[in-house]
Amino acid sequence: MFFSYQVMSERRKFIKSGLAGIAGISLMPAINAFAGSEHHYSLPNTADFKLRFAIASDGHYAQPDTESDLFYSNLVSWLNKEHKDNHLDLIIINGDLVHNRPDLLKKVKETYLDKLPVPYHTIPGNHDFADAAVWKSVFGYEDKYVVDKGEIGFVFANTADTKGGYVCPDYNFLKASLDQFKSKSIVFVILHIPPHQWLPEEKTIFVDCPEIIELLHSYPNIKATFHGHDHTLDGVRYTGKLPHLFDSHFGGNWGTEYKGYRIVEVTMDDQITTYQVNASQNPMMNKNTL
Repeated sequence: MFFSYQVMSERRKFIKSGLAGIAGISLMPAINAFAGSEHHYSLPNTADFKLRFAIASDGHYAQPDTESDLFYSNLVSWLNKEHKDNHLDLIIINGDLVHNRPDLLKKVKETYLDKLPVPYHTIPGNHDFADAAVWKSVFGYEDKYVVDKGEIGFVFANTADTKGGYVCPDYNFLKASLDQFKSKSIVFVILHIPPHQWLPEEKTIFVDCPEIIELLHSYPNIKATFHGHDHTLDGVRYTGKLPHLFDSHFGGNWGTEYKGYRIVEVTMDDQITTYQVNASQNPMMNKNTL
């Protein structure tokens, strides 16, 4: 489903003004405090990190009347610079790689994503129109899988069907994967569409999956879930104590005024810090310690 920038902007105004009194929900919108200025962020000691990764979403390649190639070229350039300056261990592209054109997934992979500086992992979004067979034919793995990084595990699951409909992630797959990672100190779950509706009007935007939320809450080593889909969101919301982090967008024609990506840093003693990078303007925003 496609929403105009104007509609989403009005919705965002409602969210920003209407969440203050709702218990258990925290939304931190982007702050463009240094728009138009030159800033540079450099880590003092990258060796202190057990894992450092970037996550971006919503490239919407081939969306009409957008500069799709520029969006992807910029992302590759930004993440290559991020890796050169501060080091990345992996990159995640969290859905909507293309805009209703699954036939162009291979082009996106070969022309752009294969130029990323470190291993990358992808998952379908609702605009990819892809199932397990389509995803495996392009990327070599299906639309739900796990990535084992030693003490840290990642669980990826599809949240859409091949016609763009929203679906709950596969419960049995999630449970088996989370059981497999029970001994890990940290698990991150990657879902393009959030499995929860925080506000009544989100029935047409997110998918309500109470059994999935209950499942995620039952594993204390799940430290965060990561979502794309809503280009206007670039902060954190909560279900109980579980943070759901959004990363704005790097493509498309609606959403936050800037385009960027999110960084996640895990220290050697398992402290997790995440912040949103306004790649087209200022270097850091929405810094949270989880």
